Amino acid sequence: MPQYLTLDDVDVSGLDVLVRSDLNVPMEDGVITDDFRIRAALPTLERLVDSGARVSVCSHLGRPEGPDPAFSLRPVADAMAGLTKKEVGFERGGQVTVLENTRFDPGETKNDPAMAARLAEGVGIFVQDAFGSVHRAHVSTVGVAELVKSVAGPLLVDELAALEHFLVDPKVPYVVVLGGAKVSDKLGVIENLLPKVDVMLIGGAMCFTILKAKGDEVGTSLVEDDQIEAVKRILDGPHSERLILPVDAIIANEFVEGAEHKETYIKEIPPGWMGLDVGRETNQLFASVIRTAETVFWNGPMGVFEWEPFRAGTEAIARAVAEATAFTAVGGGDSVAAVRSLGLESEISHVSTGGGAGLELLEGRELPGVKVLEQWAGGRSA
Repeated sequence: MPQYLTLDDVDVSGLDVLVRSDLNVPMEDGVITDDFRIRAALPTLERLVDSGARVSVCSHLGRPEGPDPAFSLRPVADAMAGLTKKEVGFERGGQVTVLENTRFDPGETKNDPAMAARLAEGVGIFVQDAFGSVHRAHVSTVGVAELVKSVAGPLLVDELAALEHFLVDPKVPYVVVLGGAKVSDKLGVIENLLPKVDVMLIGGAMCFTILKAKGDEVGTSLVEDDQIEAVKRILDGPHSERLILPVDAIIANEFVEGAEHKETYIKEIPPGWMGLDVGRETNQLFASVIRTAETVFWNGPMGVFEWEPFRAGTEAIARAVAEATAFTAVGGGDSVAAVRSLGLESEISHVSTGGGAGLELLEGRELPGVKVLEQWAGGRSA
């Protein structure tokens, strides 16, 4: 794992400290619908204030094309103020100052040096604490860290330590559960982890691309035809027997919440119908595998979790992971939302704030926002 400085290695008293947190929270009509990431970011910010630092925190929110009030971090600052006893200001003032959305500046996603210099001006220490964003080489994750003495924040350290369980001598049986819409999003994880796991359980819409590659009829279920050949190579590989796919599904005649739906075996999906969740036999099969594991990683829902008729598969996985005596980690927005909605968060060993970053780490890819911290571990001065 990478080497980096942490807050234990620096004295921040009297310094202007810039923190990159992940405040990219879900919002509807300007209202935050889940404050999980804000709550996760606060302990680091509070620790810095208690250590005598003047704290500013930056983050992106959504994917705005320039300044857009709909993507302002003002609601985040207001929510943060209600969750801490520290004074929180927006753009100025307070013991913690929340800066405006970094993506309002087009230089952010291009890692523009001029923007990096502006953001780094006057900063004594930069704290990288946004695990959910360290897989992106942006100004607020890499550019600033190249200019200012930088350390890994406690949340980032905890995330990396937790995911190390899945990369370095995991206890066996080692089970990975993958779901979500697109197999292309997780193909790298499948290829990297399949030789290392005992069992890989695959649900969600992504399973239908794999099932089609196996020769099954999947009706009008979501299939990435351009991924069929890549999937076939995995299925023809030496570890394909470790893949377990659904045996039944909840299917619908159209992609709407109130569609007519029924349960059927995968091999009996009729033309014109699509799979929108895994079925009861699959739930029981997957749960039995999870409960006997010693290490479990789960990312991605088993179905269209937002719609009640297609929620049971994801809930079944969430409960099985919570009941397992294994070291368990859950990542990805929908998976985490399922765990939290069921009140199971405390039953999981590690609930991750990052989806894409965790997957890229498990793929074996380098995380730019972590890699850049290594230069400061060798004693380089700003």
